[in-house]
Amino acid sequence: MNDHGASAKLPRPAIFLDRDGVLNRAYVRDGVSHPPAHLGELEILPGVTDAVAELAAAGFPIVVVTNQPDVARGTQTRGRVEEINARLSAVLPVLGVLTCYHDDSDCCKCRKPQPGLLLEAAERWHLDLRSSFMVGDRWSDIVAGQSAGCRTLLVETPQSRRHACQPDVCVADLPEAATWILRVTGRGVS
Repeated sequence: MNDHGASAKLPRPAIFLDRDGVLNRAYVRDGVSHPPAHLGELEILPGVTDAVAELAAAGFPIVVVTNQPDVARGTQTRGRVEEINARLSAVLPVLGVLTCYHDDSDCCKCRKPQPGLLLEAAERWHLDLRSSFMVGDRWSDIVAGQSAGCRTLLVETPQSRRHACQPDVCVADLPEAATWILRVTGRGVS
């Protein structure tokens, strides 16, 4: 049970990022936020590439944690979700993308607001959740981050349900979140 390499290494703080609405554009229909349906709809939001690069350059492992219930609902394929995840992984310096494909009725431990994806990442990559940050655009991201012990930043939108959560900080977008994280951790460029 003793993994010689990992046991000697101290856990490191990470940045957990929700996908749709934080990294890429989410599409709002009838007041509800939806992910891109296919690779052609994937649009990385302004400033995201630089913000993720700055966080990675400051030494933070970046892990994307995303709910994709449309697969369970039969309105999306796992293959299309994985294509989008692969494209994001190819253009952004992320350690990995962890995805929950379940719907609410599945009652799984990986679907945010449950912290399962963050706990899995912490175990897989030896991450220190208490020193980590979760950035998301919905109340469920914030609750998942808090349940895992992370500090939380809400990218506030009309679909966030801000009243249902207590984030450490509210921000307009990922670039603002990155600036705040780098400032409070003292890892920003002087």
